[in-house]
Amino acid sequence: MNTNSNTYTIVYASVMVIIVAFLLAFVSSSLKDKQTANEELDKKKQILASLNVETKGADVADLYSKIVKKELILSVDGTIKAETGAFAIDSKAENAKEAKNRSLPLFVCEIDGITKYVLPVYGAGLWGPIWGYIALDADKSTVYGVYFNHKGETPGLGAEITSTAFKSQFKGKQISREGNFTSIAIVKPGKSDNARDYVNGISGGTITSQGVDAMLQAGLGQYVNFLKK
Repeated sequence: MNTNSNTYTIVYASVMVIIVAFLLAFVSSSLKDKQTANEELDKKKQILASLNVETKGADVADLYSKIVKKELILSVDGTIKAETGAFAIDSKAENAKEAKNRSLPLFVCEIDGITKYVLPVYGAGLWGPIWGYIALDADKSTVYGVYFNHKGETPGLGAEITSTAFKSQFKGKQISREGNFTSIAIVKPGKSDNARDYVNGISGGTITSQGVDAMLQAGLGQYVNFLKK
């Protein structure tokens, strides 16, 4: 074959594309189990972080198994659909369903012999999805700790929802008053909210702060029937 011909160039390029595609597929397949394991480990770290548990240098899987006692799946009416499987639930996918058809994950945990409930929340920020975990005391109203993360918020602005300064404000706040769900308001610094407990939003990150507010309202609101029981 004439190596200077167009036919040779096309055949050569096609063969190389096939070889590279095969190699990429092989590498992706080979690493899939490890990637899945890393994703699961990261999720466990996030749940533990909402409980104010330090995981640096620790055996995260072992720590998680000791603290998280149950992984329940609830219906919106507050009843238990399943006593296992909550960890595998995709909150984003569930939020896309009608409320009555959703499966709500609930993690029943124990810190120093005291029960805590961890509820996942999922929403939208300025540039993409935001999510988190809210840990409640046994009274199902007092916030014990929170964890927030994002996919693409602006560094130094909306991305500050991951900062300790922002998250630490939530501890001790109430998500209900006189038995009625109120959630927690995210307000502009210097402002207040008389109708519910509140924390200061991110300066310069108004839309992301509003996203967190809406995420808490909708995400925690799904659990109202459970919280009242």
